[in-house]
Amino acid sequence: MSRRPRPKIVTLTDAAATRVQEIIAKGDKPYLRVGVVNGGCAGMEYKLDYAEAPEQFDELVEDKGVRILVKADAVLFLLGSVIDYETTRLASKFVFRNPNQTDACGCGESVTIVPATEEA
Repeated sequence: MSRRPRPKIVTLTDAAATRVQEIIAKGDKPYLRVGVVNGGCAGMEYKLDYAEAPEQFDELVEDKGVRILVKADAVLFLLGSVIDYETTRLASKFVFRNPNQTDACGCGESVTIVPATEEA
């Protein structure tokens, strides 16, 4: 019996991949690290940081010519997510479309996320 292919933790839209490439090209650190932290009124917040190198247990995700790091403790919370980059009249920001997200606060800064299970 063969194992099913491992799903990508996250994928990027073309807009997000382009923006990550621009950020990395202008900065002095070669990676963007994605994670989640406890906080906000809904319980969790998405977090993006620059990184010099992968930390132990980071997952390296390659999509559309971009390499990003996913913090190990965020993998089950982000599994299956699509990261997009949107520009509106008031803001430019990364947006997460996360199938594990069950709720969000009114301002959109924090979310409720249920970890993915093996059945997912």
